Amino acid sequence: MSVDNNIKSILAEIGDTTLVCVSKTVEPERINEALRAGATILGENRVQEFEAKCAQLLPCESHFIGHLQTNKIKKAVQLFDVIQSVDSLKLIRKIDQRARVLGKVQKVYLQVNIGNEPQKSGFRVEEIKKAITEIPSLKNVCVEGLMCIPPLLSPEQTRPYFRKMKYLFEEMKQENQDNINFCELSMGMSNDYRIAIEEGATMVRIGSAIFGKRQL
Repeated sequence: MSVDNNIKSILAEIGDTTLVCVSKTVEPERINEALRAGATILGENRVQEFEAKCAQLLPCESHFIGHLQTNKIKKAVQLFDVIQSVDSLKLIRKIDQRARVLGKVQKVYLQVNIGNEPQKSGFRVEEIKKAITEIPSLKNVCVEGLMCIPPLLSPEQTRPYFRKMKYLFEEMKQENQDNINFCELSMGMSNDYRIAIEEGATMVRIGSAIFGKRQL
């Protein structure tokens, strides 16, 4: 199937769930094909890669979804509408500082290490509840949701992790409704997005199911 058909098929399948079209290593011509077919949000893992091709892209919303190194914060805040992968208080403080310089309120999601995997970035569940109390004091970031990458398992085996994320999302929305406008739960990728949607994802991040196997 073509990129055009893949996009249309996925959009029809996911309904009201928001699609983030993951365009890592994909050339601008094929990204634009996806945008013409109905994609409106791009997700990129690498700041420098997106910087190199963004001028060639049709208008769209841009989300950073990779691990953000501190030396890339300045450029990321300039380039991206949303930074989904905020994995520490240190990082969100630095994003706030840079956004203040630019006169911008940077939209962010907090990344949760829902599987407590030592090799992965993200807040542990027990950490994020404490961290959230400091965030309202940061005036140049707006926390709009949570994101996660579950352990690498078969799709059905990811279900308990997505279910746990949904519970955390609803709990934090209720407890922090006066200070933080949680509206997005970003979870699910090409291999498990159907399970993620069943368990409450408001947003899925899909790349290979649209563009085919990623080039290394």
